[in-house]
Amino acid sequence: MQSSRALERTNVLPRDRLIVALDFPKLDDARRMVDQLGDSVSFYKIGLELVMQGGLSYVRELSRQNKRVFLDMKVLDIGHTVERAVASAAETGATFLTVHGIDTKTIKAAVAGREGSNLKVLAVTVLTNLNAADLAEQGILKSPSDMVVHRARIAMEAGCDGVIASGQEASMVRRATGDDFLIVTPGIRMPDDDAGDQSRVTTPATAIIDGANYLVVGRPITQADDPAAAVQAFAAAIASAA
Repeated sequence: MQSSRALERTNVLPRDRLIVALDFPKLDDARRMVDQLGDSVSFYKIGLELVMQGGLSYVRELSRQNKRVFLDMKVLDIGHTVERAVASAAETGATFLTVHGIDTKTIKAAVAGREGSNLKVLAVTVLTNLNAADLAEQGILKSPSDMVVHRARIAMEAGCDGVIASGQEASMVRRATGDDFLIVTPGIRMPDDDAGDQSRVTTPATAIIDGANYLVVGRPITQADDPAAAVQAFAAAIASAA
């Protein structure tokens, strides 16, 4: 029998695999985008930029509108602080929350903090704007792909629900963790899109084929001339591979 996480991977509608990143400096801008996209989007990401402008209250607001929310906080601190912060995040109604997946202590504290809630904890492996030179500067000699897989294994063994990993590593993470593990992939671009400040990007179809469950897309949608049309294009690309 498949577990709930494995079923989530196979049963989610293609359009619901798309998470639109509300990377705006002001809440009013985010609200306008959500209103503009209407029922075409069911899942949004709120990150640090918007959190600093009252975004936690907006998570609750979106949850009351039956939207799912990926709260991208990338939590990292001592265990007690992480546990309490995650417990507070669970109260907002968010679906996903990120923590930095650099060690077992942090992840186990986060898993303990979400106990009794529906919140899923996702470990950030290696940020998609980092390359081998950036890791070397941190004293890490592994390649980005090797480090992603290494941290994905740590996250899985610590009880995490899944990881954030670029599409370039999705297939390796899937092989290392099996089907009973979520992979959420940012850095998604259409073939002709500019990569922007991302170093490790991939297309929506490739990411889904390689094992990603959900795709996070920001500027290619929110800065498009027609955001609703952009959503439909990404949803179609996901559907073609799902």
